[in-house]
Amino acid sequence: MAYSNYSSNPFGSMLTLWVRRLLIANTAVFAVGLLARLLFRFDITGYLAFRPSDALYQPWTVLTYMFTHGGFFHLLMNMLGLFFFGPVLEDRWGSREFIKFYLLCGLGGALLSVLFWNSAIIGASGAVFGVMVAFAMYWPDSPIYIWGIFPIKAKWLVAGLVTLNLVSALNGTRNGTAHLAHLGGALAAFGYLKSPLAPSAFGEVYGSPKKKKKKRGWRDLLPGPSKKLVVEPPRPAAPSRPRAAEPTHRPLDDVDRILDKISSDGIGSLTPEERSRLEEASRRLGTN
Repeated sequence: MAYSNYSSNPFGSMLTLWVRRLLIANTAVFAVGLLARLLFRFDITGYLAFRPSDALYQPWTVLTYMFTHGGFFHLLMNMLGLFFFGPVLEDRWGSREFIKFYLLCGLGGALLSVLFWNSAIIGASGAVFGVMVAFAMYWPDSPIYIWGIFPIKAKWLVAGLVTLNLVSALNGTRNGTAHLAHLGGALAAFGYLKSPLAPSAFGEVYGSPKKKKKKRGWRDLLPGPSKKLVVEPPRPAAPSRPRAAEPTHRPLDDVDRILDKISSDGIGSLTPEERSRLEEASRRLGTN
């Protein structure tokens, strides 16, 4: 299974955080189970597999069954599906939304398996089926090459796999495959992405420049504080400088000049104007 190219298909990103963790976790559980069988002849599957009739006594199996596989080929096919289809979804939604979606699809697979009350299920197929359905809903026309040779659009590939599992489940085919778990994961994915709980607007359009948008919270719905009009108090006017009082008498040097003239030339040398000034100065001095 391969993609055509990055420009026409969203595949091409590096392994994302939770896809890498899920690949490591599934591989680690498989390796521990294999070593337990080889070294101690102990099978841990009975403690990790989900059996609806034992769910009340082993509630952890609702999660642990997703990380338990019956063989290497079973593990390989599920991890290839997660490797090819998971990173672009996590890149689009973010790691937190992706792991929530993955686990939700796995729980959907366990829920639908309740119809087979006494049958145990293992494997990440339900969760991976949900991831494939999400991929086909985002990029329905993306060409996928089966074995690197035969091209098929994502929507037809996923639709064909869902139909095959539905027919097998209705016919009661028991070939060791949990068809209802696959269908449960697919239905959980489709229902979640069509619900109001789905990522906003199905996330960002892949390949378009991402714009950072401020996340609106409940506080944004409240009326904002009204802006107060700040009125500055009027500044006190600068005190005006007192105007200099006009002189009430002639300058004294003018009188001195007239007296000097009298002393040198006599009173007869004074002009009428000088006499008038001298008489005026004499009157003012007399009144003071």
